[in-house]
Amino acid sequence: MSLVGATSVSTNSAQEHPSKDSPDSIFLPNFCEARMVLAVVLGSELLALVFSLVGSADVGFLTELARISLLMQWLGLTSAALLCLLKPPLARVSTGVATSMILAIVLANILVLSVGVVWAGRWLGGGEVLGMFPADFWPFVFRNLFIGLIVTALLLRYFFVSHQWRHHVEAEARSRIDALQARIRPHFLFNSMNTIASLTRSNPSQAEEAVEDLADLFRATLNDAGRLLSLKEELELTRIYQRIEMLRLGDRLHVDWDVKELPMRALLPGLTLQPLLENAIYHGIEPLDAGGTVTIRGRCSGERVEISVINPTEKLAVDSRHHGHRIAIENIRERLNLAFKGQGTLDVNQTDGTYEVTMRFPVTG
Repeated sequence: MSLVGATSVSTNSAQEHPSKDSPDSIFLPNFCEARMVLAVVLGSELLALVFSLVGSADVGFLTELARISLLMQWLGLTSAALLCLLKPPLARVSTGVATSMILAIVLANILVLSVGVVWAGRWLGGGEVLGMFPADFWPFVFRNLFIGLIVTALLLRYFFVSHQWRHHVEAEARSRIDALQARIRPHFLFNSMNTIASLTRSNPSQAEEAVEDLADLFRATLNDAGRLLSLKEELELTRIYQRIEMLRLGDRLHVDWDVKELPMRALLPGLTLQPLLENAIYHGIEPLDAGGTVTIRGRCSGERVEISVINPTEKLAVDSRHHGHRIAIENIRERLNLAFKGQGTLDVNQTDGTYEVTMRFPVTG
């Protein structure tokens, strides 16, 4: 028996979808990321520009823009820092409680900074230092709290709707993936059972090994399609499939492996490479009377893995098999895109007599 059955339990807990207590389960974005910090800076500056255009006429536009920008940047960055630090505990409570807590945190931050600005102005010169500090206390504080409440509520609504929409899209994609993943091609099952039946008379020990390999492959097929496997485990699954097919095709099938450079710790969706070999055999090798060689070539460039599956094809062979090939390709492409959030790709390059499929994904794990 291979390690596939053993790893199905050990990796499940680590690779399941985010749980309720995971920081990724809350609708709030990750303000610790550089792109979100940049978005906060640009958004704060845009608001400062808008408020300056409708601001007081007592000071010049540039002075008004400078003081509002300074305040907005402080408010935006400190609020983002607080939400970055407090996101894990916020993920442990319900959406309503989390929303109330976020509003309270942001408004408390606005209150503290607004009071600090007023007191700093009085300490430096009664609010008259270059017109940078407000002279009135409560109107300034209440105005900031009111504006902050409206802006924060609108942003939270936007974050919540975006989060729900993203989860809806992912759920639809996973349902399509699960439906495709749970289906193992009938022709492969029938062919494998016929091969095993013939081996029970001529080579019982080999027939027993084939049954164990087929059981491992079915076990992996019926596992959660969203679960990630290490590249080492995925390669072993693919070799199991190869062994089963070689029992049936014999000398007509050769597989050339060139994967020594691959990082075996890298993670990818389970049963991603195996269907590519299955397609290469079914659409490329079987139609050829003399069979052929499937080449599986892998390399790692920086932090990205690239794996190509290349098979020969009949130049004029166009039949109903190609439709199934496209379904499998789209399935794998969608799974890579979902698993790696747009960073996983799958490309097809077809020339006269050659069909090459290349998948690329970042190294994780």
